[in-house]
Amino acid sequence: MKKINYLLIVLILSIFSSKAEVIDSAYVYNHYSAVADKIIAKVMSDSSAWDRMAYMCDMFGTRFSGSESLNHSLQWSYNEMKKDGLANPTLEEVMVPNWKRGKEECELLFPKSKNIKISALGRSVATPENGIDAEVLVVKDFDDLDKNAIFAKGKIVVYNVKFLNYGQAVQYRFRGAIAAAKYGAVASLVRSVSPVSFDKLHTGVMGYDDTIPKIPHAAITHEDAMLMQRLQDRGVIPKLHLHLTCQTLEDTLSYNVYSELTGTAIPNEILALGGHSDSWDLSSGAHDDASGCIAGWQVLKVLKEMGIAPRRTLRSVFWVNEENGTRGGEKYAELHKNEPHVAVLEFDSGVFTPSAIGFNGDSTYFEILKGIEPLLKRIDKDMILRKGGGGVDIGPMMRLGITGMSLSTNDFADEYFWYHHGPADTPEKVDPMTFNKCIAAIAVATYIYADLPINVIEHEQIETK
Repeated sequence: MKKINYLLIVLILSIFSSKAEVIDSAYVYNHYSAVADKIIAKVMSDSSAWDRMAYMCDMFGTRFSGSESLNHSLQWSYNEMKKDGLANPTLEEVMVPNWKRGKEECELLFPKSKNIKISALGRSVATPENGIDAEVLVVKDFDDLDKNAIFAKGKIVVYNVKFLNYGQAVQYRFRGAIAAAKYGAVASLVRSVSPVSFDKLHTGVMGYDDTIPKIPHAAITHEDAMLMQRLQDRGVIPKLHLHLTCQTLEDTLSYNVYSELTGTAIPNEILALGGHSDSWDLSSGAHDDASGCIAGWQVLKVLKEMGIAPRRTLRSVFWVNEENGTRGGEKYAELHKNEPHVAVLEFDSGVFTPSAIGFNGDSTYFEILKGIEPLLKRIDKDMILRKGGGGVDIGPMMRLGITGMSLSTNDFADEYFWYHHGPADTPEKVDPMTFNKCIAAIAVATYIYADLPINVIEHEQIETK
């Protein structure tokens, strides 16, 4: 009897397996080719994403964590998501850091009098009430500081570091105060982290080591950093007056915002996508990262207008406090870790020609998803699907084992960092058609992955449409 039952089960399984489609890259390409074309055409014909990005930047301006303007922008996005008819619009409370810039003064006292443009870096402590008057030690990198450590005590260390790439240059913004304080410096200044200057400033977050004294840390222009370098090279020791009143207040209330396009078959499974809503206090953050937020939102809006939705739910998320705390990503993971997420996607690379969808999931799914590559090439001929993918906001979810995805863009001239974290990151720097290409790439990738007829959590085939 047991043998008969076993043979019956085998027979039933063989019948069903013979009828099931093979879900591979060829299936993805063939099954989703037509809908991908429709999605791309719809996105490329719609200017509303750029309009919303510009509205967010123009009407609310800088959106720094702890500011009223940030919370007003989040309330606006929540209200607009409701007007769009998206499902479950939600304002989710997040306590965020509350660093205030205060007054900033820097003056060259010797060998001549000159105002030095300055921007305190996020988390910096203030100077003493009357400021700091001190001689300057200019160094070209950390090795140069180490070699001249005996001259650093009591000085203001100036890092005149040439920008080669962001990962290299940003180390001096983040770790500069730690390295200088270790040798007894009273403050540190860093050449603005940008490949170009035109006498402008770049801000950003910096770090401290609790075992080392905390000293003020700020950015200056390329021009002033190079001026002090030339003075020192001539044997002249510059002297500065530095006065900063920045302070860190108690954490304050802000929000993550999200809304959804409900899945047609497995609505409890979620693919979350988006960017970060906050910007630095010097910047309206068009590239960084109003565009990333609006892109995810636009994907849902376009699909809803087309009357289509994937099997699984798409969730557009505005993560808060990426710039100086990552509290939004951490809170999202804390509150949503028990929801079955199939992936999280972040777009925070600037709006340039889309080059790749990054995917850090299981290699089996990667090979299946390779079928989207020829579909992405309809947006730009050089687009690929590549291994890897992630971001600051989705990092906490990825550390829980959730698949990370991201959109990479071709910014060959490092143009992103011409504007990054400064007043020039404004809407006109974002090309509308290029923005739509980025949105189209995200829409195609997320729609298809969220619609795959396999269990992408446990890799079991489910019923195909």
